[in-house]
Amino acid sequence: MESVFEIIAEPNRRAILSLLASSQQTVGEIGLKLQMPQTTVSKHLRVLREAGFVEATVDAQRRLYRLRPAPLQEVDAWLDPFRQFWSRHVDALERHLDRMESDNPAEK
Repeated sequence: MESVFEIIAEPNRRAILSLLASSQQTVGEIGLKLQMPQTTVSKHLRVLREAGFVEATVDAQRRLYRLRPAPLQEVDAWLDPFRQFWSRHVDALERHLDRMESDNPAEK
């Protein structure tokens, strides 16, 4: 079984996930939007489905794929310490820029 990170490391899978984040789609719709053959889309959707990233529902003769958020929560949890790191640095930069602006007010 591939890890979450191995699965989302593949650019086509990330593109599919991005499309499905806005709405559910068929294999054909995904293929058209990404200019990718349906067989390739199907292959990537199978990997994403087996890993729990997407699920499919049958609507008449179409199979609609939609995003499942659970596996992405693992990625979100892993990224959290990095967000905190960057947040502290961005806050420090903002304070520095505010000090620079108050020391040298722009002429109006």
